[in-house]
Amino acid sequence: MTKLDTALAAHSDKLSSAHAVVIGAGLGGLASAMRLGALGYRVTVIDKLDVPGGRGSCIWKDGHRFDLGPTIVTVPQIFKELWAACGRDFHKEVDLRPLDPFYEIRWPDGSKFTARQDTEAMREEVRRLSPGDVAGYDKFLRDSEERYWFGFEDLGRRSMHKLSDLIRVLPRFAMLRADRSVYAHASRRVKDERLRMALSFHPLFIGGDPFNVTSMYILVSHLEKEFGVHYAMGGVAAIAENMAKIITDQGGTLRMETEVDEILVKNGRARGVKLASGDMLTADIVVSNADAGYTYDRLLRNQPRKRWTPKKLKSRRWSMGLYVWYFGTKGTRDMWKDVGHHTILNGPRYKGLVRDIFSRGKVSDDFSLYVHRPTVTDPSAAPAGDDTFYVLSPVPHLGHSDSEKWADIERQYRVRLTKALEEQLLPGFSSRVTASEVFTPETFQDRYLSPYGSGFSIEPRILQSAWFRPHNVSEELKGLFLTGAGTHPGAGLPGVISSAEVLAQLVPDPALVRG
Repeated sequence: MTKLDTALAAHSDKLSSAHAVVIGAGLGGLASAMRLGALGYRVTVIDKLDVPGGRGSCIWKDGHRFDLGPTIVTVPQIFKELWAACGRDFHKEVDLRPLDPFYEIRWPDGSKFTARQDTEAMREEVRRLSPGDVAGYDKFLRDSEERYWFGFEDLGRRSMHKLSDLIRVLPRFAMLRADRSVYAHASRRVKDERLRMALSFHPLFIGGDPFNVTSMYILVSHLEKEFGVHYAMGGVAAIAENMAKIITDQGGTLRMETEVDEILVKNGRARGVKLASGDMLTADIVVSNADAGYTYDRLLRNQPRKRWTPKKLKSRRWSMGLYVWYFGTKGTRDMWKDVGHHTILNGPRYKGLVRDIFSRGKVSDDFSLYVHRPTVTDPSAAPAGDDTFYVLSPVPHLGHSDSEKWADIERQYRVRLTKALEEQLLPGFSSRVTASEVFTPETFQDRYLSPYGSGFSIEPRILQSAWFRPHNVSEELKGLFLTGAGTHPGAGLPGVISSAEVLAQLVPDPALVRG
């Protein structure tokens, strides 16, 4: 008998309940483990980091909590439904605070756009910038709602792994002009370039180029208006910690600081994982919350693949990389009164900068920035009287032919970023910086095992979405399932949590899968 045969025999005799191994304790992996536990699986979650949450985790430095990834919660009902599936009450366990305003967008000419949930307040913002665009904005909102019901509530909450699933929805895709980009659709509704940016930038938060990503993603405007934008006190890491607790309460296990080296296969079926230590952990099903590209290219490297071959993966368009500077400032809680929780600081170019990032693979001299100041809402993110910030700049991923090494350019890039922040948003901040941490695409590649250091896995273009995206049930190997940003329905908190909902519809009954 092989080592795997021996381990499987021992596994079969050990416990009567079906065992599921989940690779990765990111939010998609945690949500999947919760769903599997609720179905009756005995679950083991494995992650190379020391805390659960993946990109949604945090680190502490000198009393500052740096929320590493997602900073807002939209569609909170998907969390409520996930908790309810486990017999729990989300709002009793997580303190979610609605934000008003959601965020402020600033342009180099000094103009601003404040996004709020109230429709009349939003119309007034549009009217202030461009009175002739109010009617077009109203049409855009109707367009957004229509795509929400089809793209999120329908397609986003069921599997799209069969070609017939795609064929059935093609007429609806055509009617909604899914071939048109987000920016192109916004341009048909409003004329002011600032408003076109304000209505089209959202795909950047899930790794997509607004000038090429399908217009289905304008549904985000409806999400914001209908359900609001929220912040979890303690950061998204607090949500992840609660998810981990539910898993252990269900009888599941989290093995942190443990890396999976390979998915084990027996008779054409996933039967567990081999750890970097050389140990084997057997299972009845395997769920990978690792990046889909990493799953197929690395974890199945010794298995033949029909669809997701190295050549196919290399040909995909990957989301951009991220340069993120986390820093704390001393004694600034009462400074910069006009800087709220979320600010988007635009550079002088929109289309040109996006082209540099996604097509040319060039680190530009200019940039647009997302600035997160959680201490406006949650003082626990910093010592008393101090502030915590996170400044994100979209940059090219590492897969472009002439990619620069961040070890060589990071210091210079931060100097330019500091100058822009000093001049346009936070005057005098640099002399007050205390704790500091920088993540580059190279960090994402090493910390999250992200192909090319991409921030959000495969880019959500139309021919890389739905059926065209890696499926939640693997077409390469029986007993293998995928969850998280790289699979259907895609990146962003609503997407990764929904991927677990889809997964739960696909896994076999635990009573029938033992053996």
